[in-house]
Amino acid sequence: MRRGTASRRSVLIVGAAALAAGCSKYGDENEGGNGEAQKSKPAPSASASASKPTGTGSQQPPAADALAKTSDIPVGGGKVFPDDKVVVTQPAKGDFKAFSAICTHQGCTVKDVSGGTINCPCHGSKYKIADASVAGGPAPRPLDKRQIKVTGNSITLA
Repeated sequence: MRRGTASRRSVLIVGAAALAAGCSKYGDENEGGNGEAQKSKPAPSASASASKPTGTGSQQPPAADALAKTSDIPVGGGKVFPDDKVVVTQPAKGDFKAFSAICTHQGCTVKDVSGGTINCPCHGSKYKIADASVAGGPAPRPLDKRQIKVTGNSITLA
C-alpha cells in the first residue's frame, strides 16, 4: 500500500460509522405522509385502571389515556395535539373528527385551528375542519384521517 492512501477496509469502516451516526436520528423530527412515527403511550397505572367512577350522572370523567375532553374542542373549531401528531375538530355540535397533524405539503406539523380551517405555519396550507380537504395553499392532498373514540366526555385515539 502506498503511503498517504487509505485502504479499502478503512474507507468502508469510516463510511459505515458515518452512515450509522447520520441515521441514528432519522424519523425523530416531523415526518410527513405515511411515514409517521408511531408513538406508544404508557400503560395507565394500576390505580387508574382499578378505580371505577361512582355516582349516577351520565357524564363520566375522562379516561386516563384520554386525548382530550369533549369540552376542550370548540364547535366550529378544533385543537392540535402535536405530541400525538393529531388534530381533533368539531365542525358541528357533537360531531368530532380527527386527522393527521402532519401537513401533506412538506411534513410540517399544523399549528392551529381557526376560521374554519386547520392551518399550517410553514407555507400557508389550510384544510377544512369538516373533512380535512385542502382549502388553500400548496398542500397537494387532504390530511389523512385518524380514528378516535368518544366515550362520555372523553376523546381517545382508537
